[in-house]
Amino acid sequence: MTAEELRKAFTGFFVDRGHTLVASEGLIPHHPAAPLLANAGMNQFIGILAGEQPAPDPPRATSVQKCFRTADIDIIGDTTRHLTFFEMLGNFSFGNYFKEHAIPYAWEVVTGVLDLDPKRIWVTVHLDDDEAEGIWRDVVGVPGERIQRMGEDNFWEMAKGAAGPCGPCSELYWDKGDGHGAPGGPAGGGAERYVEIWNLVFMQYRRRPDGSLEDLPRRNIDTGAGLERILPIVQGVNSVFETDVLAPLVAAAAAAVGRNYGRDDQLDRSLRIMADHGRAMTMLINDGVFPSNEDRGYVLRRIIRRAVRHAYGLGVDTAVTPGLITTAIEVLGGAYPDLRANATAILDVAVREEDRFAHTLRAGSNLLDQELASARSPAASEADSRLEPGDGPVLSGAVAFKLHDTFGFPLELTLEIAAEHQVEVDVAGFEAAMNLQRTRARASRSRRAVSDVERVERYRLLLDDHGPTRFVGYAATESRGRVLAQFPIAGPQADARLIEIVLDVTPFYAEGGGQVGDTGLIVTDGGRAEVIDTTYAATGLWCHRARIVEGDIVEGEEATATVDTDRRAAIRRNHTGTHLLHWALRKVLGDHVKQAGSLVAPDRLRFDFSHYAAVTPDELDRIERLANNEILTNSAVRVTEMPMAEARDRGAIAFFGDKYGDVVRVVEAGAHSVELCGGTHVDALGSIGPVTILGETSIGANLRRIEALTGEPSLDRIRDDKGTLRAVAAQLRVAPAEIGDRVSRLIDDQKAAGDELRQLRRSEATGRAEGLAREAVDGVVVRRCDGTGRDDLRDLALAVRALPGIQAVVLGSVPDGGGVALVAAVAKGAGLVASDLLSEAARTVGGGGGKSADVAVAGGRHPERLDEALDQVRAAAALAGASQVPV
Repeated sequence: MTAEELRKAFTGFFVDRGHTLVASEGLIPHHPAAPLLANAGMNQFIGILAGEQPAPDPPRATSVQKCFRTADIDIIGDTTRHLTFFEMLGNFSFGNYFKEHAIPYAWEVVTGVLDLDPKRIWVTVHLDDDEAEGIWRDVVGVPGERIQRMGEDNFWEMAKGAAGPCGPCSELYWDKGDGHGAPGGPAGGGAERYVEIWNLVFMQYRRRPDGSLEDLPRRNIDTGAGLERILPIVQGVNSVFETDVLAPLVAAAAAAVGRNYGRDDQLDRSLRIMADHGRAMTMLINDGVFPSNEDRGYVLRRIIRRAVRHAYGLGVDTAVTPGLITTAIEVLGGAYPDLRANATAILDVAVREEDRFAHTLRAGSNLLDQELASARSPAASEADSRLEPGDGPVLSGAVAFKLHDTFGFPLELTLEIAAEHQVEVDVAGFEAAMNLQRTRARASRSRRAVSDVERVERYRLLLDDHGPTRFVGYAATESRGRVLAQFPIAGPQADARLIEIVLDVTPFYAEGGGQVGDTGLIVTDGGRAEVIDTTYAATGLWCHRARIVEGDIVEGEEATATVDTDRRAAIRRNHTGTHLLHWALRKVLGDHVKQAGSLVAPDRLRFDFSHYAAVTPDELDRIERLANNEILTNSAVRVTEMPMAEARDRGAIAFFGDKYGDVVRVVEAGAHSVELCGGTHVDALGSIGPVTILGETSIGANLRRIEALTGEPSLDRIRDDKGTLRAVAAQLRVAPAEIGDRVSRLIDDQKAAGDELRQLRRSEATGRAEGLAREAVDGVVVRRCDGTGRDDLRDLALAVRALPGIQAVVLGSVPDGGGVALVAAVAKGAGLVASDLLSEAARTVGGGGGKSADVAVAGGRHPERLDEALDQVRAAAALAGASQVPV
């Protein structure tokens, strides 16, 4: 039975019995009571199991959950059964069935579906659980001698003494046989012989913060069967590292170091560590964990560095993470397809961390090796009177600090390597040296502007040391935090006191997804700073650009961060309004409309989208009406975190500028708009106020831009428009409702007056034309008519040409507005080309004109050369066979 067959057989059994198959959540849990990383299948159901959320319908579920157990990192490789990352097969009952069904279900799976020998299965129950023992013995038929009672090992809670749902449990163990350890069952036999494969948790209590227990509103079942614990049994091998989920990774590790597995115990231990950690780092990075020096990021950094260090210790000087990660994706990509989609990003994160750590190893290993050898020498042992505990060798705190400060060796790495050489580390001495360095750094820090290069390096170190900023701004606009760093930046004025502040916790939204950053105040006991913008200093790190207005902001101080709530409220209105306009645009123009950019500011919103034509006024009216009709419903705006696959099923639209992981934030604005978005939004649509579309323009090929207002700016615009209408109505001496008719009549009157004026000009031109025609010699007129505009000059030329006997007319003018105008008109059959007559003349006056045979118009910028130009026309006419005409 392969891993994939085991997954399907297990979940299929429970689906057939009315359980809903639930997809695995990511390794980063979201419930406040959940641990740092998902460590059990029940993590995604904590709210339901604790009675905080209603039970689903049906109230039964089954899953294969990705899990990570940090407590086992130090023993990985020492045993053949422990792993950091693993998959937990589980079935759950939310107040539906209890022990009476959970226990027989488990027995049917292991002896029926998996076909395990019932004589090799042992069961443990809690010391006080008579009911569970009775079901195992009397209903299932397990002999009493293979049922053992245990204490705290058979009471499950998320962490020892942790508040949250908990309860007694019953565990199933597989006996590997006499060759694997002492007999006696799980309670007294060999740990390698009796392997726990399934834990049935009877979740009926909630542990209070004071440690006491209270009954849950309903009794639940939470079971967890280790996929990797079962695989060796069903595949007939002795170790989890020989199964189809880990053997390829062991082979990849062996290939990376150029050695064979199974030849040497220490080598095999290193290869097992590399295989486990290669798989674990792949899954952590894929689920959005990045290397840092705190929390989840520290766990990831530690396992990457452990894997690299063991490869380095085996003589490898090239990158090993790519081979491990590629193999992990090949093995797990079928069960978790997003691994394949994210392969490049996963490799990039791991390789960068490996490169950095490889440099650290090369820099510090020689010193550490020398110091460890020195610490283990007989002379050192005799001279050192501080050996605690016992008489073992000790590495000084000063050396551990030098490794950290000079070479970048984290203390945990020094501790681990020293332990492998049976050397202790003076941790107290290390901490004293660290505290002294911090004190000196604070005292020597000067207030000076830092360069961009320095700033980027400081950001990187902050991420390494403290991990990403914890953003609490969705739920709060004020929070307490600690100043991790502050440093000046160059400002427009010498006394501006502009600084950048990094907090560990912030309610300030950092600019992203089109939404501008928050502003507000950061206040400490010693200072007060006005935040003028919030941005991402680096991925996951918030940067508050601020101006100190009182005192000083000192690193390490506690701070109260307060967002400008009025400005935030305006931004929220515009952001939710943008979502409604996006929906309305797609409704009116079609589903081909896709967002291409946006700006969500407190005073306006801008939305760029793909569309092949200008949006008509009627379409804009319909879009605005749809958005405002939604606002009038005052529907709730719901924000939910869910797996990406579920969001896609709901039809959620990705919003420009946001990046998404396994678990996404879905914003449902009313009944129609469903989008993935990381921004801040109103709670109900009515809070947006009226949407006013200002206009629509083109910003590129098949790209349009719409701008709009919401809230108070929208009301201001409506009031301004009304005031303008009243003023216009007063000037026209009509009611505002009659402005349209009155303007139409004025336009008609203006058009009639224009027609009349043109008729008068034509009559005038006809009179002038007759006078000019009388001056023609051999049918050609060349004449200067200053003060005549270009259009009138053309009309005049055409009028002259229309008279009997005229073959060609060329007129020049210096209009009242300046410059030069030239017009040539040639009669049909005259044998002349109008543009040829003007070509040289146009160049002379510093201009040019178009190509035309019968009528040509040209212009220029040198009126002082107009007479010269007209002489050139006469010459051109003469060359064409026409007689020259005097001016």
